[in-house]
Amino acid sequence: MAQPRCRSVLITGCSRGIGLGLVRGLAAATPSPDFVLATCRDPEKAQELQQLSKQYSNVKLLQLDVVCENSIKKVVKEVEEIVGDKGLNCLINNAGINVLASLEEVTAETMLTIYETNTVAQLMVTKAFLPLLRKAAQLSTGMGCHRAAIINMSSLAASMQLVQANEMFLKVYPYRIAKTALNMITRCLAADLKSDGILCISLHPGWLQTDMGGNMAPMQVQEAIPGILSVLDRLGEKENGSFLDWQGETLPW
Repeated sequence: MAQPRCRSVLITGCSRGIGLGLVRGLAAATPSPDFVLATCRDPEKAQELQQLSKQYSNVKLLQLDVVCENSIKKVVKEVEEIVGDKGLNCLINNAGINVLASLEEVTAETMLTIYETNTVAQLMVTKAFLPLLRKAAQLSTGMGCHRAAIINMSSLAASMQLVQANEMFLKVYPYRIAKTALNMITRCLAADLKSDGILCISLHPGWLQTDMGGNMAPMQVQEAIPGILSVLDRLGEKENGSFLDWQGETLPW
């Protein structure tokens, strides 16, 4: 990342898709953060992540189940030992799940499961890492990933203004509703943490060919990563509380 440099980045949901792509992109960046903290539910099965952690000394592979309170507490302690007094500069809440469910198919159980993982967990993980984000924020000025930032991975599907324009998303009721709620978390955090110097945005990474995005998606993960990293690099106070896409364009709520 460009100067002023982001020293530490933690990403959730890194075993595949966008999370894995971000780890790979950050590790290969020049300069690269001192610490790329890659978390996933089952590190032993995450072979590509394991390979990256062997290839790059700054990639640290950590276990985290975002819906498990004890797992969150444990990883916060581990991260604190790694980053020390300089705190955590950037938290990327990327972990998420999706289930196809139209109006006819959607159930209360599915709604609650998706909401727990894609919305509630993001807030709880953020809350747990706030002390480390605040610690980092105290050591710098301005706003951005060089100081302290929370990046919530959202989706174009979450836009209430674009519902009619994107009817294909009507097949994912739980996912899009949970992501819309995540956008409100972004707005609340941006307002609440502004005085601490901690920036928060929602980011639509693009419709990508991942397990969640499916084969119909027009873009490969590796095509979007440079754009996402460029957006993160350029974030400043004027972007706080915004909803951006992978090219830096503002999306309607």
